[in-house]
Amino acid sequence: MIHVDVTIMGQPYKLACKADEERALREAANLLDKKMSAIRDAGKIKGNDRIAVMAALGMAAEFLASKSASGGPSMLEVQEKLGAMHKVLDNALTPQENLF
Repeated sequence: MIHVDVTIMGQPYKLACKADEERALREAANLLDKKMSAIRDAGKIKGNDRIAVMAALGMAAEFLASKSASGGPSMLEVQEKLGAMHKVLDNALTPQENLF
């Protein structure tokens, strides 16, 4: 593992990653910095936590849209799969909860 120093919205962070993942981590941090800075500079949202959530939602929507356009699952399909997984987990965990 190596340590990588990045800056997001003027705040320094020291992150750990594998040596072969450094470039991807730096690119991801740079993208996040740009998204968060743009939201902050628009002046409509205050607070770094809210800015981070809005940036994450925007990036997630972009990711899902690109997956859908490239033949990946649609957002509805992802939601349906998540719902099915929740049901399976609930059914599997309920008997264990009754033991205690």
